[in-house]
Amino acid sequence: MLKFIKHNMETILGIEIYPIISLIIFFTFFVGLGIWVFTYKKDKIKELSNIPLEDDCVIKSEKK
Repeated sequence: MLKFIKHNMETILGIEIYPIISLIIFFTFFVGLGIWVFTYKKDKIKELSNIPLEDDCVIKSEKK
């Protein structure tokens, strides 16, 4: 099965750039995500992690 797909891919000119582009996009996304996670403020993380534990949260529902 793979030999049929491989043969079709070999006949397309310029197709070798697509795996390189996808690797670059994948790598930059996860490096950027890692940088964002490690530079996020610790007090903001604590604040967001305590949201489910708060009792004074009031849910408002709109009646039509």
